[in-house]
Amino acid sequence: MLLASILLLLAFGGAPSTEREVTGLPLTGDEAVEFLQTAKVLGRPEKFDSVAITDPLRVTLTDGTRTLRAIFKDEDTNHMVFHFADGKVLTGVKDSYRHEIAAYELDVLLGLGIVPPCVKRPIRRDTGSLCLWVENAMTEAVRQRKKIRPPDLDDWNGQMFTIRLFHQLTWDPDYNNISNTLVDANFKLYKVDSSMAFRTDPKLRNEKALTRFSKSVLASLEALERSEVEARLGPWLNRKQLDALWARRARLLELAREQIALRGEVAVLSD
Repeated sequence: MLLASILLLLAFGGAPSTEREVTGLPLTGDEAVEFLQTAKVLGRPEKFDSVAITDPLRVTLTDGTRTLRAIFKDEDTNHMVFHFADGKVLTGVKDSYRHEIAAYELDVLLGLGIVPPCVKRPIRRDTGSLCLWVENAMTEAVRQRKKIRPPDLDDWNGQMFTIRLFHQLTWDPDYNNISNTLVDANFKLYKVDSSMAFRTDPKLRNEKALTRFSKSVLASLEALERSEVEARLGPWLNRKQLDALWARRARLLELAREQIALRGEVAVLSD
């Protein structure tokens, strides 16, 4: 694990991390939310991704003690027809910063820890989502291109299964874009860029893609209360989106039970 982590850090172009360097999320939970909502903006927000269609901005924030980075996005557009880079075409695509916040709130409800903290906040004259930056991380696309092998494949695959489930639960049409999955120097995965997610289709995107399930994730889905979803995601999603999300949750649980009956718990469930 140590050697693999060093190789991953070197792939970023730097030396192995010291105790003061941050890997992954520098803050989590309520502490992260408060920082994002209240910290002072330093300097001018800057563009950092020439490929992204929504022109996200990187923002530097400080509370006087900590100086951290975040991503700001104010996109809120309805596309009658949208053409994806992989050739897929979808109609009625809603691309909104609100979905970024909804993805984080859903992540909190399920206890996944894969979506960076995200809040609604005005930056200069615009209002949008402000999401904490994942430090010392690269995209899954870059990891594959550099052929960096995770040291614990069982753990890695388990994380990937959870990412895929989240894609299905939120019906993210940009699921094939592996640049929306980040891997930090400790080989922890994060799901970023959910601005096109939460379509109003009650069916799962691709049931065949779900072959294994985390026991803890299934337990969280089972325990989820509709009232909780309404309270946390209601400000960011409309009624049709909420109904579709709840229907997909039910189908995910049903699908897991079907897979267990067909293939057995050992083949379907992971810790």
